[in-house]
Amino acid sequence: MNFPPTSANLRDLLSREIKTGELVRTLIVVGPMVAAYFIARETALLNLGLVAVSLLIPALRLHLPPKVVAWHYLAILLTFAALFLANPIKPLFAVLTALAGFLAVAVTRHGEHFRTLGNWVFIPAVYLACEVREGVSASEALRHAGMIIVSSPIALALVCAIRIYDQRRCGDAATSFGAPAAEWFVPAAATALAVFAAAALVEILDLAQGQWVMWSAASVVVGDLAASTGKLKQRAIGAVAGVPLGFLAGMVLPQSRVGYTLAVLAATLTLISFYRYIIGFGLRCFFIALAASFAGSASGIAEERILNVLIGGTFGLLAVALTEIVWLRVMRKVRLSG
Repeated sequence: MNFPPTSANLRDLLSREIKTGELVRTLIVVGPMVAAYFIARETALLNLGLVAVSLLIPALRLHLPPKVVAWHYLAILLTFAALFLANPIKPLFAVLTALAGFLAVAVTRHGEHFRTLGNWVFIPAVYLACEVREGVSASEALRHAGMIIVSSPIALALVCAIRIYDQRRCGDAATSFGAPAAEWFVPAAATALAVFAAAALVEILDLAQGQWVMWSAASVVVGDLAASTGKLKQRAIGAVAGVPLGFLAGMVLPQSRVGYTLAVLAATLTLISFYRYIIGFGLRCFFIALAASFAGSASGIAEERILNVLIGGTFGLLAVALTEIVWLRVMRKVRLSG
């Protein structure tokens, strides 16, 4: 009996799971920032990689021209700046984060594909606003935020260069944001409610890496309760599998700055490079835990990451269920009064 070559099977598997074109483009955009971090040891350069990939994902998926990429870039910076400045004032931070979550979904009233743009404004802005202030003084956080903002035009230039290349070489398809979403208010309200509850919990309990709670709360709101439950299951499986494996791998491998840098790069690549969400998220959890191990700060990370994902996702599910119930009652009263 003849069996197909193992190498051919592996290539076929990788082609089905990995978006090769997106992976290469992300390496071109993020790679220089990671290399610069390795040389300069400036953490802001690693965080700049998140800004770059957040610009790149909608640009590739929606075939955005450089002009729209520039507007997206400004939206990220303005949202990040507002949340960063509001971060020390806990009630204000919770309200503004919820507002950012609401707007990220509300823009779908102008086209359902605007959700991709909205998500990739919300995610980097919230993540960086929390990450930059985590465990440092106010002056150091301000310096870090300033470094990100000052160096961010590099990310914009690289993404725009990729888009110009694609447009000239491949005759890129025209930008389309799809038809306006008929029901945008309910998911927008659910996202705002979930994010507000998550942000409030993070601030009240002073949870470490609280951005994962808020990120998870928003990401679970993807439609009705059934769809949102499915998304939470994927995130839970990815976290439960990926984080402990990354932690165990980090225990075996020696701590090193090279390993940390490569693990952060790999975690960033998982945001865009896989067709199946569960694989991408699971590997992202793996590499984040591995990076923490390489940095010597892995103590308790497994429980912390998994709990943050589950807590945030639970807020998202509860918000979807609550808004659906309220909306159905409102619509029933409208029909009865009509």
